[in-house]
This record gives sequence, C-alpha cells and structure tokens, in this order.
Amino acid sequence: MKKLSKILIIDTATKFIYLSLVIDGIEKQCVYQEGINNHSVTIIPNLEDMLNKENLSLRDLDEIIIGVGPGSYTGVRIGVTVAKMIGYLNHFKVSQVSSLALIASASDKEYIIPNIDARRGNAFMALIKQKNGILEYIKPDCLENIDIFKAACEHEFDFISEGMPNVNKIIASGLLEEVKNVHELKPNYLRITEAERNKQK
Repeated sequence: MKKLSKILIIDTATKFIYLSLVIDGIEKQCVYQEGINNHSVTIIPNLEDMLNKENLSLRDLDEIIIGVGPGSYTGVRIGVTVAKMIGYLNHFKVSQVSSLALIASASDKEYIIPNIDARRGNAFMALIKQKNGILEYIKPDCLENIDIFKAACEHEFDFISEGMPNVNKIIASGLLEEVKNVHELKPNYLRITEAERNKQK
C-alpha cells in the first residue's frame, strides 16, 4: 500500500498565523487566524489540534514547509524556530518559501503585489505574475516605499496583504527551496535588526 504524503505548512510572518496539514495534495486541516501578538502562544496548541483531528503525530509527517519572511521580526522567528525544532528532532525534509509568495497564492489575479506593512510608508513587497495557477516572480522580495513600487508597475495588479494561502499553488509553482541543513534555516528579515544596528554604532 502506497504511503500517503503528509506535509505541514507554517507561516507566522504576518499578523495572521497560518498552519496547514496537506495529505496527498489535499488540505485536510487548516488554521488561518488573526493574532494579537500571540503567535508564540497559539502555534503549538493549534498544531496539536490539527494533528489530533487526523490521528497523527509529528513523527508521521514527511515534510515541513516554513514561511521564512520577510515580515515581523518576532513573528518570523517563532515559525522558523518551531520548524527547526520539529525538523531536527524528527529528521524529515524541511523546505522554505517566501511569506510574500504565500500571500500572493491567495489571489486569482494575473499580476500580484503581495505586501506586509513595514511602517512609514514602506512595505515588504514583490511583483508576481500568475498564469494558470502558476506563480512567477517578476520582481523579488524587497523593502521599498509603497507608492514608488506601485507606480513602477505597468500592469493592473492586486495589492494584497492577507488571504488564505493556496499551498498547492505554491508547490506547483516550484517556489519551495529545500533546506539541506536544518541548522542553517534562517529568517529572511530583508533589513537588519535593532540589535545589529546598535552593534554597528
């Protein structure tokens, strides 16, 4: 009997926590809910609840897909830390993906600018083209002024900051990058942290 593929997806880079359990290409369980700076409190209980509903344990998984940012410093660290811990302890495949790509996968428009607010008129953004459900980067993840970035886009676009990710669209688009050494899995902040700025001073 063929073994069913079981994939766990985690993203905590935005104000929404996203957890998904995909079994043989079908999303069996999903959590997509707005938090109040409390992803660290809700991630493990939600994860356990999803697995219990499918009578699974972490050891039954085959792969973890983790959104590595860009986004909130604290939020990104939470998801990446949990993914590293689970991947290391259970010795299975870990893949990373942009949190902006996950946001873009919720759109059905041809041109998409997924964005995460970075304050002061700036945002983490990318320009992505979609054709037949396949996502392709036109401009990579960046931190730029919102108005300038939008003005440079020559197409009508969906400026999207939230929405239920479509992980099958992500997988089909080939946007996953396997992490060969789980210890080297790192958040993609796209800007230095306050501690790093202070160190440079």
